[in-house]
Amino acid sequence: MKKHIKILKKKLKNFDPKLKEECGVFGVSNATDASALTALGLHALQHRGQEGCGIVTFDGEKYYSEKRFGLVGDNFNKEKVLKKLRGNYAIGHNRYSTTGENTLRNIQPFFADTNAGGIGVAHNGNLTNSISLRNKLVEDGAIFYTTSDTETIVQLIAKSKRPKTIDKVVDAIFQIQGGYALVMLTQNSLIGVRDPYGIRPLVIGKLGKSYVLASETCALDIIGAKFVRDVENGEIVLIENDELKSIKPFPPKKVRPCVFEYIYFARPDSILDGKTAYEHRKNIGIELAKENNIDADVVVPVPDSGNAAALGFAQHLKINYEHGLIRNHYVGRTFIEPSQQIRSLGVKLKLNANQTTIKEKKIILIDDSLVRGTTSYKIVKMLYDAGAKEVHVKIACPEIRHPDFYGVDTPTKKELLAANKTNDEICEYIGAKSLKFLSIEGLYRAVGFDKRNETYPQLTDHYFTGDYPVKPIDELGDNKVTQLSLLSTASNN
Repeated sequence: MKKHIKILKKKLKNFDPKLKEECGVFGVSNATDASALTALGLHALQHRGQEGCGIVTFDGEKYYSEKRFGLVGDNFNKEKVLKKLRGNYAIGHNRYSTTGENTLRNIQPFFADTNAGGIGVAHNGNLTNSISLRNKLVEDGAIFYTTSDTETIVQLIAKSKRPKTIDKVVDAIFQIQGGYALVMLTQNSLIGVRDPYGIRPLVIGKLGKSYVLASETCALDIIGAKFVRDVENGEIVLIENDELKSIKPFPPKKVRPCVFEYIYFARPDSILDGKTAYEHRKNIGIELAKENNIDADVVVPVPDSGNAAALGFAQHLKINYEHGLIRNHYVGRTFIEPSQQIRSLGVKLKLNANQTTIKEKKIILIDDSLVRGTTSYKIVKMLYDAGAKEVHVKIACPEIRHPDFYGVDTPTKKELLAANKTNDEICEYIGAKSLKFLSIEGLYRAVGFDKRNETYPQLTDHYFTGDYPVKPIDELGDNKVTQLSLLSTASNN
């Protein structure tokens, strides 16, 4: 435990100001070149995780596994690598980069032999009772080889006394809680699972007779698969012999997808509730514009996450939209081991002001979120240094006041700026002329929900409201975020 606490402290010290998704999952059944299709699918989901990637396949007799550090395109781009992954069934996983243990054993998919045969598991999300489950399993003699809560799921499946693998899976998911999407590979079958509230995403596609499971629809597009539907909240889909069977073992609940899929996580071309994430984000910008009370010369997005909202904002108010910040897309995640002088350049490694566009202008700067404020401070200062007359910051979501337990990498509550400062104090902290967050009502209108109407689905919006659909089991005081994050956020899930 001390080792994990040390990992978390280091992680929080170096915390990236943006919220981060945990990972992406992909699976394909009974398809020629299954490993290559999976590599392509993972490539499309690369934004959901960049630290590691893995693929597990089955050829009717044996399972094959390849796990690598880094990006999909750097590891699964050669025929000789994919040839090792034989078979027409495959699942894959992208791991989100954290400061946790950087070892191959924590890269998914995980694989285990059970008395019903082998099973591979790829997991997106976080379990809110992982510590309790893990402690109980260890007491019962289980041996863990990783620090990921995904292995808890594997152990629960392996421990089940039910004869069929699908029944073992049902046994396991009745014991876990949290937000999760699972893609599993067994002998000649593909299984997808989504948590009872549908917090984490999972979609179904069709490629000829083959079924595909993926975190987002953009992974279907890259391989030419047709989007069929979302896996429903609380649903298990079993794909065998080119047929899909739906199993719904949980009592029905209202779906509550994660609000940040709409705001930030999903790739702009992925479909959420019949619209692309790009359309949702433009609508968010329009709602933000309706709440605007500032006259300005130009609207500038923080690229790339603020682009769509800023465009919707500018078009609604008929204000010029300009790329006042230019992003360097080629900054590696390791770049150099900088001296203090280089480190002080901070955000300039990724962004630089487009001086002639912003000089002597009153600017509305739009970003998707504000977490700790460190990047916002540097960007506002950069714009003023480049000659901006005024910088007014608009945030395309409400204030983030509460941490996450469902697979999103957020700091503790004491590090969330909006949880500890007033709007005026935050504005002063980041050095802006004014600051405005989108209202929660505006956010719901933008994505087609109505928070006031109980017949409409509600989003998982605990970041803003503190309304957690699944209450954490492993609550341990204000350290609860640290403790809950130990097994997955610190080392991966």
